[in-house]
Amino acid sequence: MKKEGNNKRNMIYIVSAVISIVIALWGILGGKSFSAFADFLMRILKRDFSWLYLGVMLFFVLFLLIVAFSRFGKVRLGNDDDKPEYSTVSWFAMLFGAGMGVGLVFWGVAEPLSHYIAPMAGIEPLTEEAARFSIRSCFMHWGVHPWACYAVVGLGLAYFQFRKKERTMVSNLLKPMIGEKHTYGIPGKAVDIFTTVLTVVGVATSFGMGCLQICAGLEYLFGIPNEVITWVIVIVILCFIYLKSAISGVGKGIKKISDINLVLFVALMVVGFLIGPGKEILSMLVHGIDDYLVHFFPDSLRLSSNGDSTWIQNWRVFYWAWWMSWAPFVGVFIARISKGRTVREFVLGVMIVPMLVSVIWFSVFGGVGINVADAFTPEQLQQIVAVPETALFIIFSQYKFGIVMSIIAIVLLTTFFITSANSATYVLAMLTSDGDIDPPDRKKVFWAILMAAIAFALIVSGGVTGIQTISIVIAFPYLFILLLVCVSLIIVLKNDTAKQKRKDEQKI
Repeated sequence: MKKEGNNKRNMIYIVSAVISIVIALWGILGGKSFSAFADFLMRILKRDFSWLYLGVMLFFVLFLLIVAFSRFGKVRLGNDDDKPEYSTVSWFAMLFGAGMGVGLVFWGVAEPLSHYIAPMAGIEPLTEEAARFSIRSCFMHWGVHPWACYAVVGLGLAYFQFRKKERTMVSNLLKPMIGEKHTYGIPGKAVDIFTTVLTVVGVATSFGMGCLQICAGLEYLFGIPNEVITWVIVIVILCFIYLKSAISGVGKGIKKISDINLVLFVALMVVGFLIGPGKEILSMLVHGIDDYLVHFFPDSLRLSSNGDSTWIQNWRVFYWAWWMSWAPFVGVFIARISKGRTVREFVLGVMIVPMLVSVIWFSVFGGVGINVADAFTPEQLQQIVAVPETALFIIFSQYKFGIVMSIIAIVLLTTFFITSANSATYVLAMLTSDGDIDPPDRKKVFWAILMAAIAFALIVSGGVTGIQTISIVIAFPYLFILLLVCVSLIIVLKNDTAKQKRKDEQKI
């Protein structure tokens, strides 16, 4: 049995690595054909399956809230007497850093400005209506929907791992649906290989984008050339740090850097609020929350505006597909750090708290950006948002202490980058070690170096956008896997609570 398990681990490990490298090489060596193919598939998904993405993402939100406030909400992810492994603050810091920390810094100014100058059809650009629409849209894209997507995977894995003492493998979540034979056979292996490849490609793409923004910030602030040698130095240094952190383990390296992230994150928000338009920021926060709640269901299911679906497809559907591509990685990681929490605590902690932080973040930096929009012509604003990696620094430069915010932002980008990278390194090693929560260091080293190499190669070849698109495209089947996970979760929760009830009745 042990030999069979080793063979399975090696198969998932080797096949995942080979497929990841092949996809990356195509993106690097065949840039034009690769991008054209990826764009073609993406257009089909947007055109024909927008309704499915919108409906399924809303379903995840409602499903998790119903489970959390049902009789299953009190079920503990572990033994009945288990306590949370990490403090609530450290738990939140780790899941937030792994889930979308880099993205918030990357898009904090660029996205609100983008919606402000080019809103949905029927809304006049650069108006008060456009500003409110902009903040409301950011709340939607970074609110409960993406975290619900993550939580579906995370809740299922945490329950199977800590309550049922099963392997931490996504294929295991489908056991109630496909049976033990298929779970351990080819269908299960296919799901685990797919999960691993999706994680490698998606995370390597984000690393490339994060590196570009760090280097762009260094050039904008300090005149350090944004060129190949800088990319090499930045990636090598960051790779060394996140690998060392991943090898140290979740409780030491990853936890410590996540705690630092949280401090820097809050510091940047406070500085942004203090030097920005405080009154306008508070107004945006209040009106934004009101608009977000009032339009929650219409916006969740809206397919077009005035008959034009371009904005919905290019932004909302693209985001829903992107979050889905990150669901395996983030879900596995937050499951690993959630032992001892109840189902209700898990759902509310994973969905609601990050949403509230994102709401405050976009109110602050949306306000900071929109407040100085009048200092630029519409054409200049278009140029600024077209290069989101520098938009943050250009807008900050309009403020008295903008240099302070820019420096904090670069440091925060770096620490968030490291958090996501070491989390991904740990998760990939775990996925290719049959769910071992203490995977061998040699696999951490392999995945860390591979992701860094792919990220660097994509930057040099200009293939970051193409590989990002293809990662979103190949994540499409995960939509159906996540739906099956929801069904499986209900089956095991019902069966396990029924068994527990019978045991309690027998004791009486």
